[in-house]
Amino acid sequence: MVASAPLLKRRFSFRRHERLRRRKDYELAFRHGSRRHTQNFTIILRPNGLKFSRLGVTVGKKVGNAVKRNRVKRCLREFFRLHKHKLPPSHDLVIVAKKDAATLAYNDVREELAAVLVRNNCI
Repeated sequence: MVASAPLLKRRFSFRRHERLRRRKDYELAFRHGSRRHTQNFTIILRPNGLKFSRLGVTVGKKVGNAVKRNRVKRCLREFFRLHKHKLPPSHDLVIVAKKDAATLAYNDVREELAAVLVRNNCI
């Protein structure tokens, strides 16, 4: 069982190459991606031509102070980390938090994002 631990860690990790880090990548997603809206999030999907999916998170100041914004970002990254194997490969996923996203618990975030992604055949 010890031998499988690195495999599990590797599968569910959130590596640097799985993150959208450049402004250009965000701009391409905003300009050319398809949008899905929920009550608390806007989800933008765009094919990226890579062999893996990447996540970008945008949480504006309307969501709350830095503590609240960072908590929302942690919840979104956790959702991606645990569900990336179900997401379509070779896509950039940008999640934009709306104003009331800071009031959600992780389970609420998970249910809301999973529902919209299942409804649109992404999961």
